[in-house]
Amino acid sequence: MIKLYNTLSREKEEFKPLEDKKVGLYSCGPTVYWYQHIGNLRSYIFSDILKKTLSYNGLKAKHVMNITDVGHLTSDSDEGEDKIEKAAKKEGKTAKEISDYYWDIFRKDFKKLNIAEPNIWCKATEHIKEQINLIKRLEEKGFTYRTNDGIYYDTSKFKDYGKLAGLKKEGLKAGSRVEMKEKKNPTDFALWKFSEKPGIRQQEWQSPWGIGFPGWHIECSAMSMKYLGESFDIHTGGEDHISVHHTNEIAQSEAATGKKFVNFWLHGAFLTFKGEKVSKSKGGLYTLSELEEIGFSPLSFRYLCLMAHYKTPLDFSLDNLKNAENSLKRMKNIIEGLKDDKKANKEYLGKFEDAINDDLDIPKALAVLWNLVRDKKATGKVKTIEEMDKIFGLNLFKKEKSAIPDEVNKLVKERESARKKQDWKKSDEIRKKIEDIGFLIKDTEKGPEIKPINK
Repeated sequence: MIKLYNTLSREKEEFKPLEDKKVGLYSCGPTVYWYQHIGNLRSYIFSDILKKTLSYNGLKAKHVMNITDVGHLTSDSDEGEDKIEKAAKKEGKTAKEISDYYWDIFRKDFKKLNIAEPNIWCKATEHIKEQINLIKRLEEKGFTYRTNDGIYYDTSKFKDYGKLAGLKKEGLKAGSRVEMKEKKNPTDFALWKFSEKPGIRQQEWQSPWGIGFPGWHIECSAMSMKYLGESFDIHTGGEDHISVHHTNEIAQSEAATGKKFVNFWLHGAFLTFKGEKVSKSKGGLYTLSELEEIGFSPLSFRYLCLMAHYKTPLDFSLDNLKNAENSLKRMKNIIEGLKDDKKANKEYLGKFEDAINDDLDIPKALAVLWNLVRDKKATGKVKTIEEMDKIFGLNLFKKEKSAIPDEVNKLVKERESARKKQDWKKSDEIRKKIEDIGFLIKDTEKGPEIKPINK
């Protein structure tokens, strides 16, 4: 039995798919105007763990992820420049060149992090027809109105608006979240934006209301319903989407269909730095490639993300990442020395399954793994770890290219220098550092011998 925390009910609920053994899963994807930073990537590691857990339990997920390549403006208040258009101007490229380039890098990051790609990638620009048709349905039901700059959704017409975030419309003042201008309510949002001067934008389309482009929120509703139906099982995303983007998705989808849009809403917490959300506007901290450039492996970052529950903020620092990398190396060094006795350990596997099925409690599952490898009496370690790694995705049995990392060799030299100076305190401190990375050092007449810790 899988239990998941549903943002909509604010409770942990037993997960039962709408269709037996099949799961409709939609994840909010990236706006591909720049590199995705590690804060973004934490969200996709979370959805990957979810998908792998569903599969582990014998459920087949049809996973859909959007690519926002038009319509995401620089403000949630339907103002500012289109992020893709702005990037195209800045880099002197076409909008399609921009979106294709950054989408390609995003997919490469997925591969580096052992994140399984969705079954369906869907680009907003390739689903304009579906978005227009959805807006027409809303118009026919009286949920839209026209302003000088676009077609807007009237949130006052939707009784349960804000239920996902617990918003109270009457408490929102004009200008508190959006610029009012011609809007009837501060929570109203654009479904279709008119081009200020047709022909200037690279991406604009004819519509029943005039030349323009879709709003950011409408794309996810139109594309998720095209591929998963008007009601589906799970929608994931970052917690920053709760109050605006996902709230608006629910309003427009349920107003159009008269059906419940999504059964389970799952939201991942932020990656933080010194207590503040990691974001592009604050520099984004690092991309995955930048972490690689300074010597970290992508799977070290994945391991770091596994150390905190997806609903808990995770504080990032290079020291924290280094500790995660050392833990992963140590784990792999221990595993390398294990012998396969061709069976699984039911006790440890049961504890692992209880953890992952309890709202994806991966930190607890990771603790079960460490207890298993340290348990000298436990049998069936290899087969059990192989099963666990189907979820962790850490390539635990994949051998590293170098038997002894450069970092360890460097520490060995420092220790030898300390020993020659008879600085035994420093020598012991360095020995401890080497052991923390996962290696034992033995002093012999021929010099120090280094080997992985296998017990």
